[in-house]
Amino acid sequence: MKYPVFKDLIIFENNDYILINKPPFLATLEDRALHTTNVLKLARQYNPDVQACHRLDKETSGALALAKNNEAYRHLSMQFEHREVAKLYHAVVWGVHQFEDQLVDRSIQPGLKGTAKLAYKGKPAETYFTTLEKYTKHTLVACKPITGRMHQIRLHLAYLNAPIVSDLLYGGEHVYLSELKRKFNLKKDAEEQPFIKRFALHSTKLGFTLLNGEFVEVNAPYPKDFQVLVKTLQQYA
Repeated sequence: MKYPVFKDLIIFENNDYILINKPPFLATLEDRALHTTNVLKLARQYNPDVQACHRLDKETSGALALAKNNEAYRHLSMQFEHREVAKLYHAVVWGVHQFEDQLVDRSIQPGLKGTAKLAYKGKPAETYFTTLEKYTKHTLVACKPITGRMHQIRLHLAYLNAPIVSDLLYGGEHVYLSELKRKFNLKKDAEEQPFIKRFALHSTKLGFTLLNGEFVEVNAPYPKDFQVLVKTLQQYA
């Protein structure tokens, strides 16, 4: 993949923090794939002292916070620990659902090989879900996680029978134009590609208190793949 210019990802910066709009398919920290870069590597070319304050899954896009010094890192880490950080995600899910501030309170336990599962013996996990738009067979949902467990939003949506589009690990399927468009003709010998080749989850908003006591909140615009998926579903709804 073509790596982004780090400076182009920045949506907010001051003396303590850099907030970026992370593109999909870029890991926050080192991942198992050899010879790949990650957000932290790119960020440290821009500022060698940067630390990641939290992480987003490799496929998840959106708002991500980095600290420029130890004090800023500790300050934001404490807010994450005390659940004082405002986080909002958007997901496109399978099925037509009407969620109104619906709480899923189901514990999560890490599983094997980078998976997780709902389990009574797991760590407490809470997420609120609200429907934003309904389409013919899909729904755009706002997801507000209170805790920050592994794959929390993905597992909680699957629990609601609303798996995320293209989340093959937790019951979601790809979306193809041929399923939406009546007179769809694919060129001979061509293989149809899904609209989005990753699970459709985007961190749209992130807010927390700066060292001077001011509250900062950023909005991260949808990346192209997410935007195209939503516009197409709107068009054929």
